[in-house]
Amino acid sequence: MDESAPLYSNPRLDRIAGMKIFHGLLVIALFSLGLFVAACSRSPEPVAALPEQDGVYFITPRNGDTVTSPVAVRFGLKGKGVAPAGTNLPNTGHHHLLIDTTTLPPMDKPVPSDEHHVHFGGGQTETSVKLAPGSHTLQLVLGDHMHVPLGQPWVSERITITVK
Repeated sequence: MDESAPLYSNPRLDRIAGMKIFHGLLVIALFSLGLFVAACSRSPEPVAALPEQDGVYFITPRNGDTVTSPVAVRFGLKGKGVAPAGTNLPNTGHHHLLIDTTTLPPMDKPVPSDEHHVHFGGGQTETSVKLAPGSHTLQLVLGDHMHVPLGQPWVSERITITVK
């Protein structure tokens, strides 16, 4: 069949078929535009304000939050950069998450590695933690390339969350 040949033997029917195709494409384009505008107009999730001073902090969750498990935890850091463990670069460190601890680890030795002291030696800045229902405390400690805590202000406040 010749590509330039009309769809129908009647030119009026060709014009109607062309208009239907055009209107169908127009409806799809307008619907897609409406979805795009709706997606862009959503309010962003509130996040923790950037602290005025250098240190580590929780972006999420916040102190007093009630959450579900697994808990999405995002680490904040101001004044230093994140680098994987073993990378000895100036002004960098990596995160350690303390779960349900009552004291800090020694500041002159590597942070222990167990269910209460979770290492993020790959330079991760977020995680998902499975926690049983109830009250839990979380605290961040920034460590050097050898996992030794950098001290204040590189120790966050201890926050308390409730898991439903």
